[in-house]
Amino acid sequence: MEPSDQDVVHQTLKDRHMFRILVQRYQDALLRYIRRIGCIDPEAAKDILQESFIKAYSNLNDYDSAFSFSTWIYRIVHNETMSHFRKQKNRPQIVADESSLYLFEAIPDELDIAGEADMKLRGQAVSQALAKLKPQYKEALVLRFFENKSYDEIANILRIPNGTVATYIARGKAELGTLLKEHKPTDV
Repeated sequence: MEPSDQDVVHQTLKDRHMFRILVQRYQDALLRYIRRIGCIDPEAAKDILQESFIKAYSNLNDYDSAFSFSTWIYRIVHNETMSHFRKQKNRPQIVADESSLYLFEAIPDELDIAGEADMKLRGQAVSQALAKLKPQYKEALVLRFFENKSYDEIANILRIPNGTVATYIARGKAELGTLLKEHKPTDV
């Protein structure tokens, strides 16, 4: 049986080499998260991930075990990614790939777009629509439907109240639905 994240954190405070377990557990998911919230440059995404792990390791003594390690590390990655965007003075972009289809299928709504177009075109439409959303809506939707985070976890990662999380998700879904209804296949 694998040790819990909290156990590994405790062991890492005694033996720094144990941190590699946390890196191995989270590196793939966190890299996908960085790309999903808009860092399309693979090298920049890797740099953000590396900086995030360095920051996490440096601040491991400050980790509050009242929160899950996952929530804590996602918050660090989120902050590092937003800091990267501020430094670059550019807006996050959505990566148009097949993983976008997961979000399309995962967001429950009343739209029946599934039968209307080819799967690839829908994926591109979702990517284009997500790119047009306000950043706070996009971040909440990505955390909820791509990263499967709970409302409490999203609130802790983004440092906003739970009610605001619910509002961002509801408004993001509504705006995404509107954008998808307006999408024409020739726009792709």
